[in-house]
Amino acid sequence: MFHTLQILAIILVAVAMALALAHALELPGKLRLPKDTYLAVQPIYYPGFTIGGVSEPLGVIALFLLMIATSITTLAFWLTLGAFLTLAAMHALYWLAVHPVNNFWLKDFRLQGAGATFFLVDPLRRSSRTADPDWTALRDQWEYAHLLRALLGLLSLTLLAAAVAV
Repeated sequence: MFHTLQILAIILVAVAMALALAHALELPGKLRLPKDTYLAVQPIYYPGFTIGGVSEPLGVIALFLLMIATSITTLAFWLTLGAFLTLAAMHALYWLAVHPVNNFWLKDFRLQGAGATFFLVDPLRRSSRTADPDWTALRDQWEYAHLLRALLGLLSLTLLAAAVAV
């Protein structure tokens, strides 16, 4: 069961990291897009990235369970703790920096079902749905948050791989 949990955690963290990395790799090209093109491109991420995004909270849970199942006196525990903290930070960054901007990008996009409910969530109660902020500030927040998320995801995966290897 322990090895199954390790494999599951690796898969979940790898998927979470891969999605953020995909966004980060688009950064140079997307920064060159004019406003109309950029705004037209943003909705293409739904629903694929939303479906794959479930790997983040599931990865946090899997890492927490793996941490509990690992002896605190081992190096593997501390590496797993590091993987847990960096993935949790990556997920928190989504809610703090990316999700509010997603709500703005998708304000005119007709969402249905679970996706519509998910994007209505606004944990910080921001008014970005009604305001007309500078689109380049939102773009930069979204793009650079994904760059940081990719780095956190890579660090989490590296720490987890090291924990499994020791």
